[in-house]
Amino acid sequence: MEPVRILVVEDEVIVARTIANQLNQLGYTVIGTASSGQVAITKALEGKPELVLMDVILKGEMDGITAASQIREQLDIPVIFLTAYGDDNTVQRAKTTQPFGYIIKPFTPKDLRIAIEIGLLKHQLEQDLRENRDRLATLLNSMSDAVIATNEQGIVTFINPAAESLTGWKQADALGKDISRILQLVDEVTETSVENPVTRVLREQQVVYLNDFTSLITKNGSRVPIGDSASPIMRHPGQINGVVVVFWDLSERRQTQLLEQALLKEQEVNQLKSLFISTVSHEFRNPLSVIQSSVELIELQGENLTTDKRNTYLNRISSAVQSMKQLMEDVLFMGKSDAGKLECHAHPLNLKEFCRELLAEFTMIHPTSAEIIFSCESDRTDAFMDEQLLRYIFTNLLNNAIKYSPNGGNVLFQLTCDLIHQLAIFCVQDQGIGIPEADQARIFESFYRASNVQSIPGTGLGLVIVKKCVEAHQGQISIHSQAGVGSTFTVILPINYSSNAADEA
Repeated sequence: MEPVRILVVEDEVIVARTIANQLNQLGYTVIGTASSGQVAITKALEGKPELVLMDVILKGEMDGITAASQIREQLDIPVIFLTAYGDDNTVQRAKTTQPFGYIIKPFTPKDLRIAIEIGLLKHQLEQDLRENRDRLATLLNSMSDAVIATNEQGIVTFINPAAESLTGWKQADALGKDISRILQLVDEVTETSVENPVTRVLREQQVVYLNDFTSLITKNGSRVPIGDSASPIMRHPGQINGVVVVFWDLSERRQTQLLEQALLKEQEVNQLKSLFISTVSHEFRNPLSVIQSSVELIELQGENLTTDKRNTYLNRISSAVQSMKQLMEDVLFMGKSDAGKLECHAHPLNLKEFCRELLAEFTMIHPTSAEIIFSCESDRTDAFMDEQLLRYIFTNLLNNAIKYSPNGGNVLFQLTCDLIHQLAIFCVQDQGIGIPEADQARIFESFYRASNVQSIPGTGLGLVIVKKCVEAHQGQISIHSQAGVGSTFTVILPINYSSNAADEA
């Protein structure tokens, strides 16, 4: 290893020679001496020493402190002061040059050697630190992810180009400002402000992440969906020195997700269309076949047809026509609902009288061996509801109760009016085949039918229509069912429907 090269700056020639001799004896190389500040600067520029020993008092107008400052700025060479002055004023002036040592005369060769070695070590460490800092800055500046660093007060101390681009804030404007001004976040779903992740890290002292659907409000007010993580910078265990936030633009990913969702939705719609056509075609074919065969039998037997037989065929035709009419009404209802045109037109209504009239009409149109038992446990049953939607609800529920009870059994239809909570509670209970638990979560989906219906005809639209009508009333529907035991559908509706409440909902 070559000896360290040192420049000695001392106004007294004899002292300068003494120091030079001591340095040579210690194994250092003295490249020269200077007695004035200007000469010292010139020799430093020419000789490029690795260290300068500088006296504070020099010949000429420039003192050692001024000369050291210029050498430090131009060459980044470590300077150690040699002086007989240790007063506070001199020390404070010397500190502004960031010296690497300060030796008070007189000193021994051992003092000189220790000061030089420590000064060289400090300078090397400073260079290493500067290089690491520059390397880190280069790395952060080249990252595609946005990076912002703050101190322990949440004041911005660093912002890389990606963060500048994403936030709209230039580094010169962002440095020294509170992070809350640079990183403003909003919840895309609730439209409310999101707590700044830096604030959370400083409070919780751990890494935090943004929730999904969070957007950054840029300097110009636009929104950018982002993901981010914020981590504490620890000076000592348990002591936060600052926070670093790394975030990235999710716009492309969000657009890709939206496109995938749109494609998936289109596939679902196409599947529903195919299922709709298949189901409706099948359900139309059955009553049409009944009508066709009945008409052919009437024509074939002609005058030989007895009155009873004729009435049987005519009843079959009437029933088939009624099935087709009901199917068309269901299809038209679904079309109106999907178009957003399903509205609740409420009028004064006595629910007890309505239920009795509905049952009378239902049993006339749907003759069955099962008995429908209606009960009402309330004296006051006046309400404000849409009678047509109520007919859709309970005609479908009663029809299902009868249809899916092939072995008979009574059907219970109950009405209770809770005047305290202003709710009407309807229950339709059967003793039929029930609904398997695995099917119950999907029973209100279009065209979905339980796995145990077997050959019982149906479109899978009835309960969908019921649910839509209940929701139009701002009500709720629930099911309790057990396969092989039966089902109970409970419908809860506000006694006095309010269009204002519906608009708010």
